[in-house]
Amino acid sequence: MIVTLTLNPSLDRTIDIGSLDRGAVIRSAATHLDPGGKGVNVSRALLANAVRSRAVVPYGGEEGRRLISLLTAEGIDMVTVPVAGPTRSNVALAEPDGTVTKINEPGTALSPAELDALAEAVLGAAGSADWVVASGSLPPEVPADVYARLCRRFARAGILVAVDTSGPALREALEAGPALVKPNREELAEATGRAITTLGDAIEAASTLRSRGAGTVLASLGPDGAVLLEGDQVWYGEGPVAEPRSTVGAGDAMLAGFLAAGARGEAALVEALAWATAAVGLPGSRMPGPADIRRDHVRTFTADPALPLRSGG
Repeated sequence: MIVTLTLNPSLDRTIDIGSLDRGAVIRSAATHLDPGGKGVNVSRALLANAVRSRAVVPYGGEEGRRLISLLTAEGIDMVTVPVAGPTRSNVALAEPDGTVTKINEPGTALSPAELDALAEAVLGAAGSADWVVASGSLPPEVPADVYARLCRRFARAGILVAVDTSGPALREALEAGPALVKPNREELAEATGRAITTLGDAIEAASTLRSRGAGTVLASLGPDGAVLLEGDQVWYGEGPVAEPRSTVGAGDAMLAGFLAAGARGEAALVEALAWATAAVGLPGSRMPGPADIRRDHVRTFTADPALPLRSGG
């Protein structure tokens, strides 16, 4: 069982367009409305692959009720926590070459009482859970150390915690010693204050996160794949995407695949990359199921520190 906590869930509307032309009237080719938020997406990906998961989701206002309705329709096992403010809505503009322009609302503030209710909901939902995933951006006015405090609270209950966030929230969370963190390339650079231009840069940055308290680091590198640091081992892998459709939720699918495969070693990295690359080939924030996932397309390599990373990866 994997429990996910999303402090800042959303309704995600993805609009397929021919090209983004600023100031012009753009006709959409298709529109997709999906439940959103990093933890929500992890649960959706796990459900699509018959892996037990339970999502803890705050919701408020009409948007929140719509979010819960969509999750219910998908069959998500969840614990819902009503909050005073409205759930946010996000918009993504997806171009045919896979370029996605996202416009994310900040979300709604959560009171100390609401945060405590969410933490209690996680502990109540966890039972014999293997992992709790605490992920996503923080809503306005929520303290940057909230993931760190939650991490310590869940760890005291004997639950492994995976954290996927950015900025000050990630830096604070490291101090609490999460069992796993999953930054992307930009988050690695931000957390360590260094440019990530080669695979060696990524490995050194991930090592820095481990020195600050993280157990395992799974770092996604966009089109350059991912690197995994666990104990004294380093694994690197990548998976091609023939026709990229949308990168929305790909990192969440990566984390879900890694946890589903036991969260250890090269085999789990292969699973993570297979799920992530499958997600990139799907529209909107659809999560891949067994029919979409091609493990045989993933390749792992001896990590070459000199390997240059593509710009924008």
